[in-house]
Amino acid sequence: MTSIAQTSSASYVVLILGMALVTYLIRAAVFVLGEKLAFPPVVRTALSFVPVTVLTAIIVPMTVSPHGNGAELSWRNSQLVAAVVAIGVCVATRRPLLTIAVSLAVFFFWQLVVVA
Repeated sequence: MTSIAQTSSASYVVLILGMALVTYLIRAAVFVLGEKLAFPPVVRTALSFVPVTVLTAIIVPMTVSPHGNGAELSWRNSQLVAAVVAIGVCVATRRPLLTIAVSLAVFFFWQLVVVA
């Protein structure tokens, strides 16, 4: 059993080091090549959507399923209520700081008063 655990741990270390190397090489290539690397307009447009899609991929699962046990689409889900309020405030005001402040206030109020 010990040798299997050691082999598994070694595999994880190699896997993590490999991912780190690939990430480093990709980022280093962009810095080293700098202005020499010209992307076509289609690629530049596609890359401009990366931050939005990454944030969405992180936030939506946390909001819909905060405990990781499947979707919790009810009034008892504080994250979901705060996210819906945040969307409403953002659409209405287009002010990021206000959106963050209001949604955090709603989240903590919901968590501490309504759900508790």
